[in-house]
Amino acid sequence: MTGPTLNLLVIRSPDIDRSARFYELLGLVFTKHAHGTGPEHYAAELGSAVFEIYPRHEEKDSTSRARLGFRVANLDQTITALQQAGAKIVSAPKDTPFGRRAVVDDPDGHRIELTQ
Repeated sequence: MTGPTLNLLVIRSPDIDRSARFYELLGLVFTKHAHGTGPEHYAAELGSAVFEIYPRHEEKDSTSRARLGFRVANLDQTITALQQAGAKIVSAPKDTPFGRRAVVDDPDGHRIELTQ
């Protein structure tokens, strides 16, 4: 191994079902898990990494200041689906030196950068 690789990312939401529905619009496929006596949560495999949504019970558990980025197959189609679901579009799709890009907020305020 030449260096560390990201294998797990966990965010917290007061409504994990609502949050999972949002991320499913990006193309993520979730399964519901519970480990031992831990809380039910959602997990999606993204290549060699796992993206999880755990319940947030207190404001101190908030992860909403985290900024996430996902590459999607069709940015314009994804933005249309998100708009129809009521998502807040922070920055509409536009071409940049880094590819076509848009920024949205998930239902809990996590800022999400989408690129194609």
